[in-house]
Amino acid sequence: MISTRIKFTYGDYLQLPEDKRYELIEGEFFMVPSPGWSHQTISARLFRAIDNYVRTHKLGEVRYAPLDVVLSEENVLQPDILFVSRERLDIITERNIQGAPDLVVEILSPATAQRDKELKQKLYARFGVREYWLADPSARTIEVMSLAEAGFESVGLYHEGAILRSPLLRGLSIEVRGIFSG
Repeated sequence: MISTRIKFTYGDYLQLPEDKRYELIEGEFFMVPSPGWSHQTISARLFRAIDNYVRTHKLGEVRYAPLDVVLSEENVLQPDILFVSRERLDIITERNIQGAPDLVVEILSPATAQRDKELKQKLYARFGVREYWLADPSARTIEVMSLAEAGFESVGLYHEGAILRSPLLRGLSIEVRGIFSG
């Protein structure tokens, strides 16, 4: 019996129905479930905080899912929130982001947590995302990681009473309690 490992590409990804969300990771499709209310609330609060800071300081552009980030022909992700610095705006196209954003934020859910913490974290590091945040609604924490030679290194695990600081967006401070409250 012949066993082949077929890898799908961005061209295949574009053929998928538009009424469902997918990610393409290492040539395999993963269906992404629609986020729930608390996930969207956390996403909206983080987006507003990051976007207000970025716009005020004219640092670049911030967007939220669904928006394709094409890292390669076999890796197309839809991070919850992304930031592209002013110096790299050329990776933004009308259809998608062509390359690694400077900052990616993923909000963990039971369906995606393992993939976000392991596979996607490695991919984001491999393709050069400079900073990666993991917001954990159940633990009410946000972990901030910076890209280093061996992958991402944690620079802070911020709990509800803390003020999140970003090495990439110097001067940004986010009260973690405000992200998870309510």
